Amino acid sequence: MGIFFGTDGIRGKTCEELSFDLSRMCGNAVGCSKKAPKILIGQDTRLSGSLITNAFAGGAMCAGAKIIDIGICPTAGIAYLTKALQADYSVVISASHNPPEYNGIKIFNAQGFKLGDNNENNLERKFVHSYIENHPNLGTYEQKYNLTTLYLNHLVSCCSNSLNGIKVVLDCSNGAAYKIAPNVFKKLGAKVIKISCKNDGANINNNCGSLHPQTLAKSVIENKADFGFAFDGDSDRIIACDEKGNILDGDMILFMLAKYFKNKKMLKNNTVVGTRHTNMGLEESLKKLGIKLIRTDIGDKYVLEKMEELGLNLGGEKSGHIIIRNYATTGDGILTAVILADMVVSLNKPLSVLSKVKLYPQINIDCPVSDKMRVINSEKLNDCINKQEVILGTNSRIMVRVSGTEAKIRIMVESKDKTLAQNCAKNIQNVINQIEGETKCAE
Repeated sequence: MGIFFGTDGIRGKTCEELSFDLSRMCGNAVGCSKKAPKILIGQDTRLSGSLITNAFAGGAMCAGAKIIDIGICPTAGIAYLTKALQADYSVVISASHNPPEYNGIKIFNAQGFKLGDNNENNLERKFVHSYIENHPNLGTYEQKYNLTTLYLNHLVSCCSNSLNGIKVVLDCSNGAAYKIAPNVFKKLGAKVIKISCKNDGANINNNCGSLHPQTLAKSVIENKADFGFAFDGDSDRIIACDEKGNILDGDMILFMLAKYFKNKKMLKNNTVVGTRHTNMGLEESLKKLGIKLIRTDIGDKYVLEKMEELGLNLGGEKSGHIIIRNYATTGDGILTAVILADMVVSLNKPLSVLSKVKLYPQINIDCPVSDKMRVINSEKLNDCINKQEVILGTNSRIMVRVSGTEAKIRIMVESKDKTLAQNCAKNIQNVINQIEGETKCAE
């Protein structure tokens, strides 16, 4: 991670960490990376989307860039269109799963891949000085909102079966998928029940979407649906729900797809990529099926980097970032939903049967802090973690890390003994709160 770029682009509260000037500088840096580059821009529904888009576009145009504004579109849609339209770069203005007051900037290269750490660091070096083209070589700007239809048609083409007779609940988190996801499933023949499918940037991710799947589960039961899917603000995450109302996270989705692809002889090298967060129970279950799990650092771009390095086609995170390389260059919640629906129809089995996997109890706690680096480097926290690891013993894991997108310390404790895991996680949380209290007192 650089000074401004985290694990998933630049992100922060609008007009605070993510200022108009920072957005303009980022646009200018991308714009001067090559001569008169063609740059696509898309955004989710956030109220600040136009502000950040205009700032970025203005900076890029000063450097001679040709901007094509796609409008509201999922992150994966922008990545797909980058290659389809032969753009040099694309940019998504979104803070993904974060609250409405946040926004962010994600940058993709000409092949539709997120920029790696080295490329992000090179961009940051250009932030220091602005580059301005002389008239008439300044850049151009045009809006082409209808181009999202190309992405919609791509998603429809990825399904090999008709979904006639299928009833699906979709929670689009009032975000970028609010229109396109229901339309995809309708075109495939499914009956769609919509939740939080509004162009409502003031309520994006508010008690809805992939972070709050309880409403989805309730609706699936009430409507007697075959399954349901919840996305986050930019639709690069998915959480599923089976016909019984059971919530299926990214690990369970990865298990289903890995097994399905292997049986169809589609799983390259019988290997999938997860992260340090991926459940140990999933790893054991995959091993019994003859499937190997490789772990990376947390962040879907690191998952994809490993997939590309080893020539693999399936990877993902517990949070719901699922990358199916056959069809996409980044995590795509709608695509994953389409493939899961296709799988249910192909196998004629419900998700409740297909998702059966024995996972270890895993306790996850997010701790808001004012100075995450001070907390994570505290000797008191390190001593606490060491003590808890001894208490947990074997067949258990503790992971305490800083969030790459928020001012939080994330705690994960995994053990076959759920009560023990809960107690250990709580003890670590208490120490973090103590350190945070000492920080505020010192101020």
